[in-house]
Amino acid sequence: MLVLDAVLSGLVLGGMYALVALGLVLQFGVARIMNLSYGEFLVAAAFGAFFTFSLGAISPILALAFAMPLAFAANWLVYRVLMTPLVARSRGNAAALEADSILATFGLLFVVQGVMLAFFGGQYFSYSYLSEPVRVLGSVQSLNKLVALGFAAVIGGGLYLLLTRTRQGTAVRAVAVSPGAARLVGIDVLATSAFAFALGGALVAAGGVLVSMFLTFSATAGVTFTMKALIVVIMGGTGNLLGCLVAGLMLGLAESLVATFVDPGLTIAANFALFLAILLWRPQGLFGRAAR
Repeated sequence: MLVLDAVLSGLVLGGMYALVALGLVLQFGVARIMNLSYGEFLVAAAFGAFFTFSLGAISPILALAFAMPLAFAANWLVYRVLMTPLVARSRGNAAALEADSILATFGLLFVVQGVMLAFFGGQYFSYSYLSEPVRVLGSVQSLNKLVALGFAAVIGGGLYLLLTRTRQGTAVRAVAVSPGAARLVGIDVLATSAFAFALGGALVAAGGVLVSMFLTFSATAGVTFTMKALIVVIMGGTGNLLGCLVAGLMLGLAESLVATFVDPGLTIAANFALFLAILLWRPQGLFGRAAR
């Protein structure tokens, strides 16, 4: 049963990693913005869920209905105010835009983190929501983890339908493949990139709310989530949603198995060992296409 416990815990954790990384796939794969402040928005959403539940007794699930639109608007504003000048300066040079965005979002990371530290301090926060045990296939799991996994699956499925069944989703996929060609067929690349960047922000906020239901967090935890999201995106193949899902589950399972059977202190080492092994085998990622 210990193996089953570890596997189920790993699937829950991996599902959260996949959901969080999906937003970075949109921001980097479509908008070409390497957002190093990505994890800070996750932590901000986690704090929002914590205080709405602790002070207003509002369910974190209900908080999703507020967190995602607010995060969408905030990230759209960040793109329009901070990133649009960088896009204009790059003049279509993707490498220049990536370099500039790394520097800009690195600064934004410290701004957002500094504000949270000023308000909340450096201590860890958590709250108890649906923490009662539930038996699944003979394994005992916390109900809040299963609820979080279920909502992550629903949100991920909604994103898939948006990208594959709507005109806006088609435009997003076109810009991801070739911004130049998308512009030739009448797609507003700047507006579509802003939409993708904002949608990525909404997804990371959803991840923050769901993660806060069963993990502790602090104002400085964003860097860890950014690092793990980057690992998942690169492992899966930049811009590939299926690769993101598979890589997230692999990372979650690796962490859970190592923490259960080896040493919890070696989970980060296991993450990077798996990451390096995948890149040595397939430098383009699990589902990425090799450059020609």
